[in-house]
Amino acid sequence: MAVQLNEVDKVVITTLEDNFVDLLSMDNSEVVTRAMPIKGMVFSNSVLAEHGFASVVNTFRGEEKSSVLFDFGLSEDVAARNAQAVNCDLSDIQVACLSHGHMDHFGGMKAMAGLIGDKGLDLVLHPEAFQTSRFVMPMPELKITLPVLTRDYVKDSGFNAVESAGPMSLVSGDVLFLGQVPRVTDFEKGSPMYYEKNGEDLLDPIEDDTALVMNLKGKGLVVLTGCAHSGVINTVKHAIDVTGVSKVHCVMGGFHLSGPAGAPLIDPTIQAMKEFSPDYVIPTHCTGRNAAMAFEKEMPQAYITNMAGTVLTFSA
Repeated sequence: MAVQLNEVDKVVITTLEDNFVDLLSMDNSEVVTRAMPIKGMVFSNSVLAEHGFASVVNTFRGEEKSSVLFDFGLSEDVAARNAQAVNCDLSDIQVACLSHGHMDHFGGMKAMAGLIGDKGLDLVLHPEAFQTSRFVMPMPELKITLPVLTRDYVKDSGFNAVESAGPMSLVSGDVLFLGQVPRVTDFEKGSPMYYEKNGEDLLDPIEDDTALVMNLKGKGLVVLTGCAHSGVINTVKHAIDVTGVSKVHCVMGGFHLSGPAGAPLIDPTIQAMKEFSPDYVIPTHCTGRNAAMAFEKEMPQAYITNMAGTVLTFSA
């Protein structure tokens, strides 16, 4: 059964942290506004890039405006610092969401909460975001433990954890927390990451991986992923199934196609993405340079380069 998702008149996504920035790009357009950190017409600060992601999603429906925080970045201070550099006011955030429980998405939680103020806002996330023993093994003899998210950390940051494995409507139905994404494609097998259970090292299914979805009036879905460990194609398919909206306007986010493990997935992912025929494809964060260049080559009219500090405006 489809979950009701309101049509909205405008979606504005402000990226507060991403892996890339270029303050001299000068490629502003109707959709793209690049960061220009100035105060009183004086250059005041830079915008920092790092391996992480954080964003603010605003929707507009008639006179109604919503504001959702999606992820918090890696380092304690980078996303918050960037928010201040580009004059992004977080005081009107109504709810926060976490794409999954990896530190490059929750590391800046406390600093971001400080900019929001003492509101005790809900933080919507999948229960498996609190997985307790995650690690990576870049080589068989090298086991690197990953920092884990805890319920106490969320509480200490000032948020109220709201755990949802399934889809959840937010801000009066203008934004959808997609919940757990089914793995249905034959090529998106998940990321080579691990966790420990009962003394045994197991492949981590990263069931907490999710996305936000908006429905732009007359144009279709705007799908925003964190890392798409479930597969970006699986994610878009699930967004269509859950909402009952078949048209896709924009797919944006980390597609997790970087490195040797992601290389074989680049071409099938692009070919499957073409079948959705999105108006915009905006790879971010963990997509990887080779994959991003391939998307730009194969889908040049749809492709947009994202950066830390970029504001993207999608209007009906």
